[in-house]
Amino acid sequence: MTTGTDTQLRRAIGLPHATAMVVGTIIGASIFVQPSEITGQVRSIGGILLVWLISGVLTLFGALICAELASIFTRSGGVYVYLRESYSPAIGFLWGWAMFWTMHSGIIAAIAVVFARYVAYVFPLTDAGVKAVAVAAILALSGINYRGVKQGTTVQAFFTLGKLIAIVLVIGVGFILGSRLPEHFVPSASPLPVTASNFSVALIAGLFAFGGWHMVTYNAEETINPQRTIPRALVIGTIIVTACYIALNTVYLFLLPVDAVASSTRVAADAADAVLGFGGGAVMSALVIFSTFGALSGIILSGPRVYFSMARDGSLFRWLGNVHPLYRTPHRAIVMQAVWSSILVATGTYRALFTRVIFTEWIFFGLMAIGLLMLRRRPDVNRKYEIWGYPVVPAVFALSCFAIVISHIVLNLKEAVLGLLLVLIGLPVYYLWARRAAEKEYVS
Repeated sequence: MTTGTDTQLRRAIGLPHATAMVVGTIIGASIFVQPSEITGQVRSIGGILLVWLISGVLTLFGALICAELASIFTRSGGVYVYLRESYSPAIGFLWGWAMFWTMHSGIIAAIAVVFARYVAYVFPLTDAGVKAVAVAAILALSGINYRGVKQGTTVQAFFTLGKLIAIVLVIGVGFILGSRLPEHFVPSASPLPVTASNFSVALIAGLFAFGGWHMVTYNAEETINPQRTIPRALVIGTIIVTACYIALNTVYLFLLPVDAVASSTRVAADAADAVLGFGGGAVMSALVIFSTFGALSGIILSGPRVYFSMARDGSLFRWLGNVHPLYRTPHRAIVMQAVWSSILVATGTYRALFTRVIFTEWIFFGLMAIGLLMLRRRPDVNRKYEIWGYPVVPAVFALSCFAIVISHIVLNLKEAVLGLLLVLIGLPVYYLWARRAAEKEYVS
């Protein structure tokens, strides 16, 4: 009989489900509501599409780096494991620390609130009602993932397939019905010169819309043949998302003037209104609800595997590394994540934490790319997948990551310093924890 202390997870994620995790986790609400952030910085149609293309290429570079690392390290935990093995346990701990307290839990809270706000568009809710719906979504999806990784990935695959079909329909209907409009691809009435500063801000917004591409690596021990499945899922999924994003933005610019896209806070709804008339916004709101729920499912599925892996390494409470005797899931880590994310929603504190810390994710991504360069020099490292374009791809990706960080610091010095401090607080915590663990081992 399996005991509660067994740490063997169940392998149930094949290539279709892994690819659905990549696509479904990336495509949330951003592409339907916030292309205005890019268009507001770059007012030319060619420049806008170039930003989306470069964002997709850089994301693909990051995915390729993760793909090779995933073929080397097949433990659950993804970026945490890569940083721990490339540098030190302390660096890996900082990633997990930032994930739980701010980055990952903050993303869960933020997307849950976006989901609830769009539900309120259909069913009017008070502020308290919005928070209640957001928390209910977190708890419901956490409950599904508690019961088994198969159930969680099946839900993820269903919502991913649904949103892809919806996106194809939006693109097709937009071009077909939009052809009746008197004007298309209307340029800005007051075009702005494209500067390095504007373009970098736009690129940061584009990369934010691609966020979550790395999360499939967290579930390596639940993936069938992870050394082949995860690299394929990362590459296929990133290409699919990039194609969707460029096509959707082309439709937006086909239907709406550049200035209208730049000023819109719900561009997909405005584009739908342009071709369907009043009520099109309600259709797009339903799509955003569907899409955000699917993205939330994937993010909730992936995070606990990092905390589970940290617990097995002794960097967190050992009991978090237990696997449910029946469902074969890291059930305690799932509950811990659900509780903290719900607290962030209920208190609203996720806004400040998330906006201050999210840029630090790119510091870790840059270190991860450099880590791959370091691992290539180690004769004891075996890999089953090697990225093309080495060493240019990891070098370009690392430089891009650090450029994003520097740009954020220049533009938001106070917030950046606070964010870095929040992350670095984890260092004394780690060393105190390590010292305590060493003393316990010595006594025993």
